Amino acid sequence: MTRVRRLAPALAVIAAALVLLSGPGTRLGLWEFSTGFVLLRWGAYLGLASAGLGLISLLWRGREDRRWLPLLAVILGLASALVPWRLMQQARGVPSIHDITTDTERPPEFVAVLPLRADAPNPATYGGPEVAAAQRQGYPNIGPLVLDATPAVAFRRALEAAREMDWEMVAADSTSGRIEATATTPWFGFKDDVVVRVQPAERGSRVDVRSVSRVGGSDVGANAQRIRAYLAELSNAGADSD
Repeated sequence: MTRVRRLAPALAVIAAALVLLSGPGTRLGLWEFSTGFVLLRWGAYLGLASAGLGLISLLWRGREDRRWLPLLAVILGLASALVPWRLMQQARGVPSIHDITTDTERPPEFVAVLPLRADAPNPATYGGPEVAAAQRQGYPNIGPLVLDATPAVAFRRALEAAREMDWEMVAADSTSGRIEATATTPWFGFKDDVVVRVQPAERGSRVDVRSVSRVGGSDVGANAQRIRAYLAELSNAGADSD
């Protein structure tokens, strides 16, 4: 039992290290994102193992002054397993797609971003009816935003909102009403490209947004969340200027 008591916290520390390093190591380019996912998965496995061993140690009668070690293993192990488990649950709750747009019939197209995606595994071309159907089922509330403003004013507001999103601006073409930018996810540092299209509408201007991941089959809901956040920022900016 002494070995188990010592092994549990050691495994918990290793599990926590794997989870904590999985994302930043990928972001810094130390390994591929697939390796980061492997580290995350093994961090969860070791976390559960350490929590189980720690619980056994707690239930086994031993020296009372050392009971904090298995307790630490249980807490740290469960915390290490919780992060991958939540990501897995989130991935299961959204469609396995990585291209989200407010206009599935005529998605905004990338122009200036294309050279930046030259080596990206995911293409910049839209996936068609199959992707559109999956989006409508998973994100039925994703749609364009209509602003009560001229296209010139709407474009200016859209550009200001894009800059507030802390994206890396790639292009802003007021003539075509197109804004292109690149967003970087905070943990793994994934690059997702965004294009905003502003065009005239019956009641002012219509703003469409498209966000596409460069890697990964599923974006775990990141692109839809980004579009919602941007449209909310644009709506609030328009309301504040009125």
